[in-house]
Parts: sequence; C-alpha cells; structure tokens
Amino acid sequence: MPEKEQPETVSDVIVERLHEWQVERIFGYSGDGINGFLAALQRAESAPEFVQARHEENAAFMAVGHAKFTQGVGVVTSTQGPGAVHLLNGLYDAKLDQVPVVAIVGQQASSALGSGYMQEINLPTLFADVASFVQLVSSPLQVPMVIDRAFRSALSSRGPAVVIIPNDIQGADAPDHDQSHGTVLTSAVFETGTVMPSSSKLEAAADILRQGKRVAILMGQGAKRAESDVIAVAEKLGAGITTSLLGKPYIDESLPYATGVMGHLGTTASAYLLDNCDTLLIVGSHDPWTEFYPAPGQARAVQIDTNPAHIGDRYPVEVGLVGDAAETLRALVELLPEASETTWRTDVENTVRRWHSISEARSQVAARPVNPELVLRRLSERLPSDAQIALDVGSVVYWYARQVRLPRGVPAHLSSTLASMGCGMPYGIAGKLAHPERPMIVLSGDGGAQMTGIAELITLSTLWPAWHDPRFVLCVLNNRDLAEVSWEQRENEGEPRFGPSQRIPDFRYSAYAELLGMNGILVDHPEAISDAWESALSADRPTVIEVLSDPAIPLLPPFPAGEQKLATMLAALQREGHSAQHAVALLQEYASHEQSTAESTEGSLDA
Repeated sequence: MPEKEQPETVSDVIVERLHEWQVERIFGYSGDGINGFLAALQRAESAPEFVQARHEENAAFMAVGHAKFTQGVGVVTSTQGPGAVHLLNGLYDAKLDQVPVVAIVGQQASSALGSGYMQEINLPTLFADVASFVQLVSSPLQVPMVIDRAFRSALSSRGPAVVIIPNDIQGADAPDHDQSHGTVLTSAVFETGTVMPSSSKLEAAADILRQGKRVAILMGQGAKRAESDVIAVAEKLGAGITTSLLGKPYIDESLPYATGVMGHLGTTASAYLLDNCDTLLIVGSHDPWTEFYPAPGQARAVQIDTNPAHIGDRYPVEVGLVGDAAETLRALVELLPEASETTWRTDVENTVRRWHSISEARSQVAARPVNPELVLRRLSERLPSDAQIALDVGSVVYWYARQVRLPRGVPAHLSSTLASMGCGMPYGIAGKLAHPERPMIVLSGDGGAQMTGIAELITLSTLWPAWHDPRFVLCVLNNRDLAEVSWEQRENEGEPRFGPSQRIPDFRYSAYAELLGMNGILVDHPEAISDAWESALSADRPTVIEVLSDPAIPLLPPFPAGEQKLATMLAALQREGHSAQHAVALLQEYASHEQSTAESTEGSLDA
C-alpha cells in the first residue's frame, strides 16, 4: 500500500483537514489573502469543490443554504478587508437561524499586522459578535487544532465559527506535529448524545397538560425529527398544532387539526388556536412573534428544547424540559391519558376548514394584473414530491406561509430570524448542488431578485450545463414595489406609502434569463400561471418565471391582531389618494373574510 503523500504547506494541511471533516464544497470569492489556500485546493486530488459566487455575502448565504439543506456544516472562504466585511450578513443569518457555518478568512502577512497595511482590519474584533469561535492563527502548528475546534464549535453552538489565517502562514511549510510542550493534537471528530429531562420534570409537565381543556402545540424547527411524536401527543390531548415559519416543513399540513404557520404572516386558524387555548406546549420553537402567543396569564405553558437558554425565552413557562424533542415527547406521551372531551378539537378543525376556504377565496380575488396568492396556490397544486424550495424575504413569504402545502419530505428554507433579502438564489444554488437530483424552486420578489438574484443567475448559468437534472425555477413576483415594507409603513406607522423609497425599477427578469441561455416565461394574466409552472418544472434547463403581480394585495395580519390595525391601514391608504382605491377595496375584502370567520368561531366557543 503506497504511503500517504505528506502535505507541502500549511494550506495543504487545511485542505486535508477539510476532507477529514467531509466537506463537499466551499463557497467563496478569490483574493490575495487566500491565494495559498486556493492553490492547495487546486493541487489536492480529493479537495472540496470550489463554488464561486458573485459576492462574498452571497457565498456566505450559500454556505448557510448548504447547512440548511444538508443538515451539515457550510463552509465559506474570503480574502481579508472588504471580502471579510462582506461575509457578515450571511454569517449573522447562520447565527440567528442556528445553523453551523465555518468561515476561513485570509489576512495580510503576520509581519504587517498592526501597521495599518492595505486591507488590514481587526478581523477578530469584526467577527467577535457573530461567531461562537474566532481565532487568528499565529503559528503553523495551530492549524489542525483550530480547524477542528471551529467545526466542533459550529456544530455544538449551531452557529458560525471563523478561522483567520495570514497569507504567509498559509504558504509556510507544513510542520511536523509531534507531542511536545505547547502543541495541542486534536482530531476531526464531533459526537453528540441524547439529552433527556428527569422523570420528575416529565411528570410535572404531564400534570399541566392533563389539566388543559384547550391545548395548543407550537412546533418549531427543533422538532424536525419529531413529527410523529408531536402528532401522537396531539392525538392524546385533542390538541391543535401550529408551527413557526421555520417549523412549517416538518408537519403534515393536511392534518385536520394542523392550523398552519403562526404570527404576522400566519393563518387565521393559527391565530384562533393561540388566542383561545388554555395550555401551550412549545416544542423546539424560538419564534420571535411574541405578540401572537397567548396573552399573559391566559395559558399554562410547557416548553421542550435542547438549549436551556431558550426555555422561557419567548413565553412564561411553568415547566421546561431540556431534551431531545422526539425522545422527550415519547416519554411524555406515556404519561398522558386519552382526551375525553372533543369540543376543542372540533372547534379547531372547523376553524382550519374555514381558513382553507378563506385562502382559496383570497387566491381568486381579482388583481391587477396577477394575484400573487394564486401563483403560490397553483404551485402548491403541482409541487413535485421530491422538490426543494428556497425563499427570498418579502411579501412572497406571506403567500408561501398561507398558500403552499408542502408534500411530506419537501424542504423549504429562508432567512427567518435575520430576515435578510437576497438569500433566495444563493440558498437555491446551494440546495441544488447538495441534491442535484431534486428540482429546486426559488420564490422571490423583485426586491430580492435585484439585490442578489440577478447576479447569481450568472452563477447558475455557469453551473447548470453540468447537471444531469437541470430543473431549477426562479419565480420572481414583479410588482415594482417593496410591498412588505410599503404595507408596514401603513400598518405600523400609519403613514402612506413613500414612493421614492418603495418603488423598484422595472426589469425584464424573463428576458435576462434568455440572454444567459436559460428559459424565461413572462406571466401577465392569471390564466397563464398553471402552464408556466408546468413548463418550468419539466424544462431541460433552468427557467425564470416572471409574474407581473399586484402590489395592492394586502399583507393583513390574521385577526384579532389584524382587526386592531385595520383602521390605521385604511387611514394611511386614504391619504395616498385615488391611486390607492384598489388597495382599499382589497383590504376591505380581506377584512370581511376574517370577520366572517371571527363570527363563526365565537359561536363555536359560546356553544
């Protein structure tokens, strides 16, 4: 058996270590601060694939997308100075959505640090808040240990870790790592164990849940492997289930008591569930929409989370269970009796049916020219069972949350907590590279498309010819407006839409796709929506569906929260004058849907 070839430089050691951590690809953009590292990637026979983004921020988003779609670690690299600064937005996305990312960042030569050299900035300080682990390498002997610690930190903290390597150290000779004083020898290993709460805590939680007459379960991404266990507890308690935005892909929304996503962009059924429950079980959720939780004092709460810091962090809880969601629920369900009263479950299921009627009616509302809710509904009706979805941030997320029912096993990811526009196409490219046999659908508004999507279409145009399955769809809802913020101006400030800040320049996204050698479809009337999806999902190359959508479709929060905002929103629209009459009519129509549901549910509770 031939001897293993010894690494020549420190950069070769880095590449070898990344291989040991089973890194499949690295996203980034080149620069002189990482030339040594890039040279080692080129030399190595088993090096990770290098994927060049159009901007380091997009590369960081790709690393986050890779982590989300694979449940592994995303890796990004950049040069010093501006390249490092550009990483921050994507790394904060990883931190806030709790996904592991390792950034390998170049720096000027060690001998120049502290001199104010070109592109020299204090990188450890720059990354101190965003990363759980930041280390500036000062010796070649550190490199394997620092790489190992970065990966373990990213995996254990569920967030970003940053390794900063001056370019002279990257090019230094690979050292011998002998066992001497001051040298720390490590390995590329990360292990976890199952955490379980004590039996006394489980019994205390079960006691609260047994006493509940109207139980609601809030399920987040921390319950992604516990769907059957959440359902088992819901069946025992006669409970309804709602999800956070990040938890949406992990429950079967065809269940009659699955109320959909909670929060401002959530469903009427989820609002009913949380407004009327007397007991709340939170499983793996850290959702920030606290105003949509039950009112203080309304509900007794039990929370399950692997992170002790999350217990009681969003809602007052009586019992916190620190443990794996699936294992904890399996232990808990054994302590619960079968629900003897079915009135609450019946009310919840009736509300879910009413919500389904509302969402169908809203998708049929006449728009100028196309209703974005109908676009997402038509996608939902034909979504392939092996699809993947990446979302940009904006009003499109509302329509996804309310209109798309995901087939079992279909992942959908977006920047949820940071809520950064521009994540959609980078996420989509990373997801497609991770699972090339599955079709990818990116849902975006025109704001997100102009922020990063147009640039990353160039990246897509260079990648897809090598794919065996080229199905990749970017759907751009082109309403020439930053619609989510326009509606926030009306709702939160009571101010009319401010045109200079809200108008988006018109652009032919479909024609641009054709310019790059891909397909482009322009949808300017509702009858064309279904054919557009059918064509794009069976195409022999990536397709951009550009939909001329109506910015007047209102982003009305579910009642009762929406009812409290209605007068403010209408008053703001009235100040916009004649141009807003269409939006006023639509808002009133949407409110009438909510009001009819509120009257029906009040009757159920009184009964």
